[in-house]
Amino acid sequence: MSETFEHSGTVTSTAPAAAVWALWSDTTTWPDWDPSVEAVSLEGDFAVGTTGTMTLAGPFEVPVSLEVVEPGARYLDQLTMGELVIRIDHVVVDLPAGGCEVTVSTTITGPGADGIGPMVTAEAPQAMARLVERAEGR
Repeated sequence: MSETFEHSGTVTSTAPAAAVWALWSDTTTWPDWDPSVEAVSLEGDFAVGTTGTMTLAGPFEVPVSLEVVEPGARYLDQLTMGELVIRIDHVVVDLPAGGCEVTVSTTITGPGADGIGPMVTAEAPQAMARLVERAEGR
C-alpha cells in the first residue's frame, strides 16, 4: 500500500515576486537559503523536462526533474528515491498592496512517506524565511 504525506506553508514578503523567482530559478542560490540542499546540478536550462542531481544534507544525491515551470510564478520539482517520490510545488504571486506571497507545498508518495515526510519538511519554515530574507535583501 502506498502512503501519501502532504505539507504546505505560506509566507508573505515585502519583496516583489520577481526577486523570489530570481532565487528559485538560479539553482546555485538554493544552498544559500535551503538548509537541506548542498548543491543542485541541472543538465540544461530551468525549464520543464530538465533533469539533474540534487545533493541533500548527509550528503546524498537524488535525481531531480522540473515538472512544471511557469516563469516568474511557479515551478514544481520532483525528487525520486526508489519508490519514494517527493514533489515540491513552489508558487509566488505579487500582492496588490506590494510585496508577494510565497507558498511551498510538498507531496510525498510511496512506502514510508508518512515516516519520512516530517523529516523532509522539517526545515521548510526555515528555508522559506531565509528565501524571503534574501529576496528582500536584493
